[in-house]
Amino acid sequence: MSFLGKIFTWWDGATIGTLLDSSLKGELVGTDAQGNKYYRSRKPYPAGHPRAGEERRWVIYDGANDASRVPAEWHGWLHGGFDGVPESNLPPPHIWEADYTPNATGTALAYRPQGALERGGKRAPATGDYEAWSPE
Repeated sequence: MSFLGKIFTWWDGATIGTLLDSSLKGELVGTDAQGNKYYRSRKPYPAGHPRAGEERRWVIYDGANDASRVPAEWHGWLHGGFDGVPESNLPPPHIWEADYTPNATGTALAYRPQGALERGGKRAPATGDYEAWSPE
């Protein structure tokens, strides 16, 4: 992305201000499998602030800013569910757990049921098991 794009856009990666904040006021805590970087403030919120004494936490996305790209364990950390990084607070994953996948809505990988316009718009014929309601 161009330098001007970094200054004025927020939807495709971090802006210059956020990058400066991260490097000057933030401490890198960790990264997830998608390359998103997680930071916390070096100083807690000052007295008089509604969240006085708490640390500020944020994510810098590797790519488009999409909250669904934050895995559940990091979501819990971002919102103060626990203090340590997720690797130190979570039990090992179960064998039946699926890997994290981002929300595919609006992409070519989105689910499109039979009858959707993207799949030709042809639905299966009605089977006659539906009875319309009519008020008496």
